[in-house]
Amino acid sequence: MSPSGSMSSSASEGRSHFNAAAVDDGHQQPNLETLVGHLVAAKRSLSSINHVWRANEIVTAARSALEEGVILSARAGFLHRELEVQLRSLYQIKDEIEQLAQYGREDFSSTLKELDKVDEKLQQALSLLRETSVEPSFLPPGEEPKTLHDFVDENAVQDLQSLLKDAIDNTNSAQADLDASNNAFDEELDAIQRKLSKYNVPIKPIPHSSTLPSSPPQTQATPSPAVIPELLHSLELHAQEMADLLESLVHHFDLCATAVKHTEGGGAAALRITGDLPSGLNVGVRLGNDGEDIDNPNAPPEPLTELEYQGMIGVIVKDATEAEDVVLEIQDRIAEMETTLDRIVAQRDLLAESCAAMIENVHRLDKFFKSKLASYITQSHVFTRVWKEQHERMQAGMADLSDLRTMYVGFLDAYDDLILEVARRKSVRVSVERILHDARVKLDKLYDDDVRAREAFRVEQGDYLPSDIWPGLNRAPMRVEFNRIFDNNPNTGVSASKAALAPIPGVDGENSPEGQEKPSAHMESSQPEEEPINPGGDSVPDLPKYVIERAVVRKKARIKASRLPPTAQHVK
Repeated sequence: MSPSGSMSSSASEGRSHFNAAAVDDGHQQPNLETLVGHLVAAKRSLSSINHVWRANEIVTAARSALEEGVILSARAGFLHRELEVQLRSLYQIKDEIEQLAQYGREDFSSTLKELDKVDEKLQQALSLLRETSVEPSFLPPGEEPKTLHDFVDENAVQDLQSLLKDAIDNTNSAQADLDASNNAFDEELDAIQRKLSKYNVPIKPIPHSSTLPSSPPQTQATPSPAVIPELLHSLELHAQEMADLLESLVHHFDLCATAVKHTEGGGAAALRITGDLPSGLNVGVRLGNDGEDIDNPNAPPEPLTELEYQGMIGVIVKDATEAEDVVLEIQDRIAEMETTLDRIVAQRDLLAESCAAMIENVHRLDKFFKSKLASYITQSHVFTRVWKEQHERMQAGMADLSDLRTMYVGFLDAYDDLILEVARRKSVRVSVERILHDARVKLDKLYDDDVRAREAFRVEQGDYLPSDIWPGLNRAPMRVEFNRIFDNNPNTGVSASKAALAPIPGVDGENSPEGQEKPSAHMESSQPEEEPINPGGDSVPDLPKYVIERAVVRKKARIKASRLPPTAQHVK
């Protein structure tokens, strides 16, 4: 139904009242009762003005929500940008602290591996000392069997191991404190990020190996104020359409009232029905000039021609069938406007909630900067200091362990060299005894030859020489004896031995002050070829041949291993 279908209410010449039942233009015309029913229905449809008023309220509320939404959006956008900058800075700080912790873990792990290698080598050296028995020939008679490990004091090893264990425990404790601090740091940032992610805030942490998201976060669409103007425009269109539809209903009511008024006997009914119309309606029908119809219901209406009357009746009949649809359309539009307003308010509320969340995060970040960030950074500095101190202790301890291992390996080498030294001394002793034996044989032969020569000289010339011509004429020949001298002073042993074996002045009887022969050297021994039984003497243990051979094999193996490059030793 459109306002263009309304009839002009201007006066025309003709009859003032028509008999609706008597009019016949080839179609059934409605009677007065039907026209009154149309008028009543038209009056009832005018209550749709309440929806139009509500539509105006909705548009006003939407405009207010739009203004508030723009302010909230600007505020939330500013806070979001600032939070993004701050969060990214915090994630960079956290990443640097995490890198520091990761470097500490790697360095600590590398140091532990190095320590294990040093300790393994030390234990191998100790095991060799335990497995190497001291030859019984080196021990005093009756003493229990011993190994080289019995000559080692392991208290130094235990002290070093205790020191290293304390350094490891201190480092582990500092590492655990730093990890706990970093986890708390992560939780703080993740809580803020989750709060922002709820509103689809595109804040992403700097990625690292220790934190990988297990599932995508549940996000909520960020409200945008750009949606509200579109919705407001649709509300304004609905309100305008509703106003136009109400205007068509008012026009239909005017036609119905005019028709009833111009129908015979309908003046009073028209006056009664139109007497209490809703306020605010701009109704075009007038029941008389200057309201005189209200006081005089029998006043004649403005004149209409029969053609005008019939045209008006046709429009009323046609529009009556559409009036209900118009009312339903108004109701549908107001319902849609209510839904749209709810969406606008919801968008405004989401913006308010987002802005409130941003403000909350700003306060949380401010509190975090003031009270917690310094402690997280300080914890990383504490770890750095502790690790530096403990790393120096561990390096010093490993150096001491390596020195001990070098000393123990040197002990093993020295023991093998001792066995070879015993074999060398035994060889020298055998050579000395052989030389002494040969010298003894030669000296004895010279003595016997001298005795025989002297006796032959005495027999041949003794009767002719006076006995006092040379006092030593009838004396026996000189005898040479060997004397073993053992000097317990290692600094004088060599020189003393040489002095003992040097010729004694005056061995020639002619040069002797007394004219007597004296021995050139003495070696007091009833058994010259046997080893003297003297604990303080130069005793040489009698080692089995296999002992010497094993010592030679071990020494050659160590010499060969020392010549190999480190990689080759490791492969071996």
